[in-house]
Amino acid sequence: MSDWRIAEHPILTAPERTPVRFTWCGRELEGYLGEPVSSALFAAGVRVFGNHPHDGAPQGIFCANGQCSQCTVLAFGAPVKACMTPLVAGMELLPLEGKPALPLRPPSAERHPIETSEVECLVLGGGPAGLSAAIELGRNGVRTIVVDDKHRLGGKLVLQTHKFFGSIEDCHAGTRGIDIARNLAAEVEQFEVVQVWLNTTALALFADRKVGLLRENHYVVVRPEALLVATGARERALLFRGNTLPGVYGAGAFQTLVNRDMVRPSKRLFVIGGGNVGLIAAYHALQAGIQVVGLCEAEPECGGYQVHRDKLARMGVPIHTSHTILSANGSESVESVTIARLGPDRLPVAGSERTFPADTILIAVGLTPVDEFLWKAREFNLPVAAAGDAEEIAEASAAMFMGRIRGIEIARQLGREVGPPPPEWHRTAEILKSRPGAAIGEELEAIERSIFPVFHCGQEIPCNPCTTICPEQCIVIEGGDLRGLPEYTGEGCIGCERCVALCPGVAITLVDLRPSGTHAVVTLPFELPREKIREGEVVTVLDIGGAILGNVEVLRVRAPKFADHALLVRLSVPRELALSVAGIRKAEETAMEKLDQCLEPVADDEIVCRCERVPAGAVRDLIRDGVRDFNEIKAVTRAGMGACQGKTCAPLLRRLFREMGVDEREVTESTRRPLVIEVPLGAFAGIATGRGPVRDTPVRHATDPHEGGL
Repeated sequence: MSDWRIAEHPILTAPERTPVRFTWCGRELEGYLGEPVSSALFAAGVRVFGNHPHDGAPQGIFCANGQCSQCTVLAFGAPVKACMTPLVAGMELLPLEGKPALPLRPPSAERHPIETSEVECLVLGGGPAGLSAAIELGRNGVRTIVVDDKHRLGGKLVLQTHKFFGSIEDCHAGTRGIDIARNLAAEVEQFEVVQVWLNTTALALFADRKVGLLRENHYVVVRPEALLVATGARERALLFRGNTLPGVYGAGAFQTLVNRDMVRPSKRLFVIGGGNVGLIAAYHALQAGIQVVGLCEAEPECGGYQVHRDKLARMGVPIHTSHTILSANGSESVESVTIARLGPDRLPVAGSERTFPADTILIAVGLTPVDEFLWKAREFNLPVAAAGDAEEIAEASAAMFMGRIRGIEIARQLGREVGPPPPEWHRTAEILKSRPGAAIGEELEAIERSIFPVFHCGQEIPCNPCTTICPEQCIVIEGGDLRGLPEYTGEGCIGCERCVALCPGVAITLVDLRPSGTHAVVTLPFELPREKIREGEVVTVLDIGGAILGNVEVLRVRAPKFADHALLVRLSVPRELALSVAGIRKAEETAMEKLDQCLEPVADDEIVCRCERVPAGAVRDLIRDGVRDFNEIKAVTRAGMGACQGKTCAPLLRRLFREMGVDEREVTESTRRPLVIEVPLGAFAGIATGRGPVRDTPVRHATDPHEGGL
């Protein structure tokens, strides 16, 4: 297999898979049976999947979630979405050039009767919120169907290799997201009243309160008494020059390739956005052996948890706050990125431009709820609730807890004899959804001739695993608030290292001042591959902010079972530095290399609608002419008329109105149509959408939900 496959990972293990041969542009390549076509192409080094028919612009992967059409290729002569189509042996793939003529399905196409079902509760989304709700519904005997368009349950949890925050009791804090997904799915399976429909795409909610679904390539209709929308969120896009080049994509697409499909999509990555999503994705990149060139954030401070930021700083990743991206540079794909410092007016400062070599730009500038079904249900008076990001953007820990609450509320609504969620549950939910508090400077105090934990987490966030896991109960949070900072009681530590291993923020070290002499022993967590650290080597250590403290010797590297794939590294550190050591630098020095090239941003040619290649200038002209209706903009420019149906460009259009001083109350949003994703019209007539080689009946569709896989 190619160098683009991830062979060594500190957390993940590559599953056993069946190699198959396929062709790309006539060239024979090797992939794995059932993996997405896009991942097989990436693993073969292919980044450009075709060219847009409008202007010939190169196209590549963007969302990796079936929501757009950027990754469309020809498979056996017909267009498919590469990210949602499983690879089969002998598959013949070609780039999409222009608009292919689709052959008509033969009259003998097999038709099936439309399946109809009635159920008490239909849950859209098998992620943390949907699964948590389904568990409560099942516990109360509510007949429930959970639908998800992927081949396994868990939603974005299956992409999360880091340990979760919150509390162990309420939301599995200290457990990795991939394991939480597995545990929730297993719990759902215990309830016979709960059905799980995988590889099922929710298409539309109609005025008769029925929901149309594409299940395993067949159209089915479900009439629920109540609907729970737990469909998550989609990532926001950004306007900048080159924003549609292959190599520019969101954190979800990146984590899908790396953590689900174990493909290394990049060698040099630059991250835009300092929220939790961007910070975590950068850390995942380091774990996968990808060089993180840098991260830029428009605000003076990163908006994500300080412990996530500090993890990167401690590993030597440059973080550029008060900076923005000006352009992605390259001809066929990303070759470099240009950023600039923002002034007090939040405009780029002339002369501050810097260009860094990078082959991938990861955009992580926020999320918007996937709430189309929520609004349609309200319009048609179907009893509906939302949970997770579909209701409010927050951490997955909050999504799980709100899912539990919504599950109980729906059970009560459907007549089950169950009490309301306890009042303290709502308070816990608000705490889990709360923004991080202000950063507090470290106050380090040594306890002579003793062993004790040092907490490098100087920000109030909802998190308490260290207090729960301590066998001697010598770590406490004053006041009992989940958001308080942990403290050592001053005595009782036995040096078990469990708090060091379990901390979701990788922010606890164990300092041992008992040895005599000039050096102390410091134990810290390490979540990169074992090959990156060796006993006896000399490593560079850093403080919480990433400042270099010096070079020290590695005494021991161990991987106890309770550390859950993390390594515990013991260092010999000068006593005067022991309390300040917070991390080991492993980022490559060349990550800070700067090119001389600088580019001026060009505003009006920035692409607003990537599906139809509509530039910002065309929309600005209409706004200047007095247009205030999204529908008119759509009719004139085709913005919002593409495969993603405005999911990507709508926030960018709103931004253009704001930038031009138009009050949002003057703007008319696009009319919401019943269908929220493309589907072959034949599906509504009971025609199954085919999957295998289709030389005889070459009709394959871009909207087939992903199945098979890893």
